[in-house]
Amino acid sequence: MNRRAFLKYSMSAVGSLAALAGVSGLYSIFGERYWIQLKTVPLAYRRYPAAFAGMRIVQFSDTHLGKYYSLDQLARVVKLVQRQKPDLICFTGDLFDSNYGQISDDVIPILSQLQAKLGKYAVLGNHDMRLDPGRVRDVLEQSGFTVLVNANKSIVRGNSRLWIAGIDEMFHGKPDLPLALKGTKEDEFVLLLAHEPDFADTALKFPVDLQLSGHSHGGQIRIPFYGSLFTPDLGQKYEVGLYTFEKSEFHVYTNRGIGTTLFPIRFNCRPEITVFVLEAKQP
Repeated sequence: MNRRAFLKYSMSAVGSLAALAGVSGLYSIFGERYWIQLKTVPLAYRRYPAAFAGMRIVQFSDTHLGKYYSLDQLARVVKLVQRQKPDLICFTGDLFDSNYGQISDDVIPILSQLQAKLGKYAVLGNHDMRLDPGRVRDVLEQSGFTVLVNANKSIVRGNSRLWIAGIDEMFHGKPDLPLALKGTKEDEFVLLLAHEPDFADTALKFPVDLQLSGHSHGGQIRIPFYGSLFTPDLGQKYEVGLYTFEKSEFHVYTNRGIGTTLFPIRFNCRPEITVFVLEAKQP
């Protein structure tokens, strides 16, 4: 190959790479971050009561309402959640974005459309805490959610019972898992909501069966064969998806969230609504 041909080839290759980068950037900003994935996760536990077999728990997280995520887009999320026919709905924090958002009561009529026969439960995230935890909690409660801060609620069906517990946010709150589990029984199933997934290292030491978390956004940008470029503190050990633990039935699931923070970009890390289908494990 002579010099002229080499330069022509090189310029063509650079142009192609630049075009590819441009297309990838447009896709990340205007495409993937609105392309919500519906993911179903079946799980079975020995402590799970047979009376609740087939229960559908729908989790969404990290909407980060504000400059980069609108109320109209939240309304679409609500419709998608309802289409999953949830028995129970769980929101795992960061309703508003503390960098580019503000608390608005306009979200209440939208979230109020969510219906689940066994209830709607939520915990607060670090962005909610930075803004005004009292106001965010009030918005969620006016929307029909039970907000759990180091507290729990029982759900009863016939002679069977399971528990839903929620922990206070780790950066700005005072998480107290023994308090959150007060009144629960060691032989009864416990679902724990914790915004930061790395709280699992604490939950593993207690009679908790399944922890649902958000916070990490799955990294937002995930490079094939490498992984995420960045994950926040307390979302680095269990950054995305389902994790199991040796000699334990305990699981933690980290949802990739709906919105974005810092930059309105997602690549190889679609926003997510998760449907858990729970069954009793056969002895």
